[in-house]
Amino acid sequence: MTWVQDEAFSADQPFGPQTLPYGVVDGQIAVRLGDQALPLRPIAESFGEHADLVAADSLNPLLAAGRQAWTDVRARLTELTQASATPKGAALVPLGNPVLPFTVADYVDFYSSKYHAENVGRIFRPNDDPLLPNWTHLPVGYHGRAGTIVVSGTPVERPHGQRRGQQGPTFGPSQRLDIEAEVGFVCGGPVTGRVPVSSAADHVFGVVLVNDWSARDIQAWEYQPLGPFLGKSFATSVSGWVTPLDAFSAARVHTPPRTHPVLDYLVEDQPWGLELLLEVDWNGSIVSRPQFANMFYSFAQQLAHMTVNGATVRPGDLFASGTVSGPERDQLGCFLEMSWGGRDKIALLGGEKRTFLEDHDTVRITATAPGPDGSVIGLAEVVGTVSPAS
Repeated sequence: MTWVQDEAFSADQPFGPQTLPYGVVDGQIAVRLGDQALPLRPIAESFGEHADLVAADSLNPLLAAGRQAWTDVRARLTELTQASATPKGAALVPLGNPVLPFTVADYVDFYSSKYHAENVGRIFRPNDDPLLPNWTHLPVGYHGRAGTIVVSGTPVERPHGQRRGQQGPTFGPSQRLDIEAEVGFVCGGPVTGRVPVSSAADHVFGVVLVNDWSARDIQAWEYQPLGPFLGKSFATSVSGWVTPLDAFSAARVHTPPRTHPVLDYLVEDQPWGLELLLEVDWNGSIVSRPQFANMFYSFAQQLAHMTVNGATVRPGDLFASGTVSGPERDQLGCFLEMSWGGRDKIALLGGEKRTFLEDHDTVRITATAPGPDGSVIGLAEVVGTVSPAS
């Protein structure tokens, strides 16, 4: 019988003892226990040689400490939260408003759902092959804007930009504001280049949900020949709690079968696909349930490709999976796909219909994964509300 008095801190709930995600509450590292948080600074002495790591005001030192420290701290947290007696100094506090719990160093966004890539190709390039020749050979991605990554709950202002017009480009607020439901990976450990897939877990601390807000009209005009730029860089929202990679041991699966082999540096020696079920809520209506197991490339392959040219990964780097979409209409991860480029209306509760986001719309993305012994692993929500263009 644990000392933690919270009905949501049970194995059949997303934030029970099997999950233990990290965040920051009241300027100090905390771990989420059900619907409450346990600040770690008051019990830092319980972590021995890692006391300074958990007493910090952000996750930055813990990210830099590396895999063994991550394993040790999580094991000690499990012991402390499962004890029958309250540890000295331990006190549960409200979750509060999310804050970004680490400093984002670099940000890379991938494009690793074959269903999403094919759908977008058909919408944007209807007269060409939906997949470009390189897509099945490497994880396509781009280097994003770390400075505009915001924590869940931060309002997202409708961006301005150039859009295609009948007589040349026009300028103004985006009329096709969209979301992309993604999964993000928070990096740590030593600064290293050329990370093999077999070492990926040594450089990935944990997992968050990501909403890659996208202005489709700006994107459609600008993205060729160099890819996304202002249609993406205005805001990317992430969860305020980081679920440790170690929590997903029971959720690991193989990536989907391939029609041809990948190059040697992308060959996995163990499965690193993840069985995550996402849910997209638009103004209170569940409009999609994408399945992450459909992703064509794993995070280990993405990290290997991201560093194969010698580029380094460092603590605080964040990379995102790309939009998570499946073969069915109710598994699509963005409104561009659901509306097929604005052609079809998406029905919401109360009789409202949408194609793209309107001002004051709210999107909430949640996700769970199977845990050990039939338990449930939770990823903290990422939510954002559109504010009008200024």
